[in-house]
Amino acid sequence: MATERLPMRAIREILRQKWQLGRSNRAVAQSAGVSVGAVSAVLQRARAAELTTWEAVTVLSEEALTAALYRRPAATARVRPHPDFALIHTERRKPGVTLELLHLEYLERHPDGYRYTQFCDLYRRWLKRRGLTMRQVHRAGEKAFADYAGKRPGLVDPTTGEWRPVELFVMLLGASSYTYAEATLTQQLPDWIASHTRAFTFFGGVPVAVVPDQLKSGVTIPCRYEPGVHRLYAELGTHYGTTILPARPAKPRDKAKVEVAVQVAERWIVARLRHETFFTLAALNARIAELLTELNAKPMRHYGGASRRDLFLRLDRPALRPLPPTAFEYAEWKRARVNLDYHIAVAHHAYSVPHALVHEDVEVRLTTTAVEIFHRGQRVAAHARRYGPGFTTTAAHMPKAHQQHREWSPSRFISWATTIGPQTAALVTAILADRPHPEQGYRSCLGILRLSKRYDPARLEAACARALTAGARSYRHVAAILQRGLDRTPALPAAEPAATPVTHENVRGPDYYH
Repeated sequence: MATERLPMRAIREILRQKWQLGRSNRAVAQSAGVSVGAVSAVLQRARAAELTTWEAVTVLSEEALTAALYRRPAATARVRPHPDFALIHTERRKPGVTLELLHLEYLERHPDGYRYTQFCDLYRRWLKRRGLTMRQVHRAGEKAFADYAGKRPGLVDPTTGEWRPVELFVMLLGASSYTYAEATLTQQLPDWIASHTRAFTFFGGVPVAVVPDQLKSGVTIPCRYEPGVHRLYAELGTHYGTTILPARPAKPRDKAKVEVAVQVAERWIVARLRHETFFTLAALNARIAELLTELNAKPMRHYGGASRRDLFLRLDRPALRPLPPTAFEYAEWKRARVNLDYHIAVAHHAYSVPHALVHEDVEVRLTTTAVEIFHRGQRVAAHARRYGPGFTTTAAHMPKAHQQHREWSPSRFISWATTIGPQTAALVTAILADRPHPEQGYRSCLGILRLSKRYDPARLEAACARALTAGARSYRHVAAILQRGLDRTPALPAAEPAATPVTHENVRGPDYYH
């Protein structure tokens, strides 16, 4: 079945747009880049699994959702007789003949045929294939259209005096034609995403759908029927609770509003800037903002003298969805494999993941401030982003043995030894001081402390005192003293101080032999 080939991310997006946004199957299919049949099949399986709300889907993991959707095969779609739309279209030209009447006559011939809504949808699709144009009706807050202008403003290099063109991003709302424009250095994905974020802030809300041209920035697979939306662009739609609905390639009628808005922007903004010089992007955008205010306040004769701003305040503004608490942040997605040390290497830095994921493939989402790591659609780790070589490790990701080793320190060993007695603490301190690096004595100290589980603390204290007197600095010496019972024998006499060397004219001394 079609849904069996869809990634789980696409299935979740279909259910989100259907249950949360209330979009039609056709709109969902165009936004998600799948066929209408695939959308219907996903919804059919979801209903069979009693998943009829977006809240019910969000609480399920990827495995649980897969099990719920595919535990039993979906019902086979019933084949219905197809209407003769060529005959229907001819009959519609006759006086008094309506589409509703033709549908009733169709049902008389085929009682099990399509219901009226689907009948009309199929007819409209047939009309589009015949090349007819259907006038678009723009409802308040429903759609925003985005594109880049063909004629571009530019910046002047203050050092060389060279003029360099930049891009002009334009977005407007369908019902009011309220327009936002700004200059960006490129049409690349970071600029494309940032322009959308600033446009939504300018509008003070989010439309139900965004209709972009099939630019490489936002659409990875240009296609008339199933365009592939860039993953990050789709994430922007999810973050703002809107739908990305790319226009068909080479079909300007799908976005006639923005085509006109681009022309207006070229004439009202770009043309008026032709005699002005700008050295920075910020200065250019400040001037564009001034011209944009004038444009949106300009009366439109086709709307009884009302301006774009007047229509925006009356139509689009009340219908827009609220902005989320935080703006969308640009991110990059990368794939990585977990190394044996339960770290992944991304952008010259290593970040830890749960040790159980060693040798697994994960997805990494990088922003300027954070690193998020996902395994099979579930976030398994998050770190503050670090720049440059190094390691970032979360203690909870380490095995228990590694966590304990990480907690070792000279002061911790001395503190543990003090709980047994002063002689044990003195020996542990001497062992740590005797090694070139304290970590070289950790295991010796750990072995001595663990002897307290096999021997009475008083015996261990006596053994450590004897080892100190003998100048011993290892676990093996203390263990041997306890095994042989030497801790119960009288203490060794203190070592006598070394004799003072004799100085005499007849004694050659060690320097003589060098």
